[in-house]
Amino acid sequence: MNLDEHLLHFLKEFGLILFVYSIGLQVGPGFFSAFKKGGFTLNVLAMTVVFAGVIITVSIHLITGIPITTMVGILSGAVTNTPGLGAAQQANSDLNGIDAPEIALGYAVAYPLGVVGCILSLLGLKYLLHINTKQEEAHAEQGLGHLQELTVRPVSLEVRNEALEGKRIKEIRPLVNRNFVVSRIRHHDGKKETELVNSDTVLHLQDKILVIATPIDMEAITAFFGKPIDMEWEQLNKELVSRRILITKPELNGKTLSQLKIRNNFGASVTRVNRSGVDLVAAPQLQLQMGDRVTIVGSELAVSHAEKVLGNSMKRLNHPNLIPIFLGIALGCILGSLPFMFPGIPQPVKLGLAGGPLIVSILISRFGPQYKLITYTTMSANLMIREIGISLFLACVGLGAGRGFVETIIYEGGYVWIGYGIIITVLPLLLAGIIGRCVFKLNYYTLIGVLAGSTTNPPALAYCNDLTSCDAPAVGYATVYPLTMFLRVLTAQILILALG
Repeated sequence: MNLDEHLLHFLKEFGLILFVYSIGLQVGPGFFSAFKKGGFTLNVLAMTVVFAGVIITVSIHLITGIPITTMVGILSGAVTNTPGLGAAQQANSDLNGIDAPEIALGYAVAYPLGVVGCILSLLGLKYLLHINTKQEEAHAEQGLGHLQELTVRPVSLEVRNEALEGKRIKEIRPLVNRNFVVSRIRHHDGKKETELVNSDTVLHLQDKILVIATPIDMEAITAFFGKPIDMEWEQLNKELVSRRILITKPELNGKTLSQLKIRNNFGASVTRVNRSGVDLVAAPQLQLQMGDRVTIVGSELAVSHAEKVLGNSMKRLNHPNLIPIFLGIALGCILGSLPFMFPGIPQPVKLGLAGGPLIVSILISRFGPQYKLITYTTMSANLMIREIGISLFLACVGLGAGRGFVETIIYEGGYVWIGYGIIITVLPLLLAGIIGRCVFKLNYYTLIGVLAGSTTNPPALAYCNDLTSCDAPAVGYATVYPLTMFLRVLTAQILILALG
């Protein structure tokens, strides 16, 4: 099959840009928030996996003499990271002016066992660390451990603090000095039905309240108000409904919850905000973005009125915002082509068509809403762009590298690469797993989510989710995925430029 070399090169780069940019849009909103206290530890652990893999790769290169281009391909396949493959291809092309088919060969050889090896490593850690799954799941359900600052939980409390008698909610907030939302209240006289809470709601002793907060703050909040109790809030007042509403109106992009005045205008309360799969406390200063899902509690009528203001229109979200996408891709290509000098590296380093669009898309998706730039794309649209991009890229890479695949495996010792790939997959995961458990005291389900995220491995995440009903693996995965993806792309380029 003969194709024009220039056409093949163009399609490969075009596919890579689309793929990388769509990934950046997906991970961008949660990229910087992942470095908060709870997420910092998880990201340090993920960085351990990344850099351990890089060290092993360089060591094998120095010991065996296998070209670094091949080893970077094996590394990208072993951690199932296609953007890393793209970045390596681009860096080698910039450095030497030609494509290196051995990068794709190494990737193709190592990829299958990269998926299997990751899952087997997670399973092996369960027995190696003597995990009590029932106990771990109970702790994960409560949001204990390093998820304490990354998730929110509801708790029912009875007011016992005499200092709160007759005080309004807005007077109490500064005293607690924590982010929390009081969603509902049932007064101690028992005459009234369950009510929604606003800033002017007055508390009395023995009132029962429903509080939404992060688990790390819950102990202090509970001690401040009184004691935890069991309440079936849904059964007490069936007139109140809870509904998740999608933010789809462009004019709300970048606005804070306090600016919307949902409670004052409609008689409904926002209790939490879900962004990129992670629940956030509905603090007054929280900035909303297109595509956020807010949980609203109130009467059917009040919720319906709030819904009209917020949008909740899938049709509106399905309408693509093409200008920010094309603007971001253009800026990404410009950034990727700018040379940077680093000491010890003879050639100027470029972020390339993998790194440039990735960084720009992360920045645009995170900070765009502050400048009224709508960067939201539906998951289906994002996935479509991503799949088109990766299909173009891999097809072109395969057409370029396919001729020598079988010969390389059989006659040129390519089967040994499989063994190197397994080492690069398994050793960093086992090392990080032991450190995460023994040093950082991570919950097992959080730990395996972090390890799956550190290899950017969706099949491993699916395996983790099948093990438990709690959201700990997904939260751990989402917390480390953005930084890991960025580091995988960057390290692949640096290895080629420094040792190529």
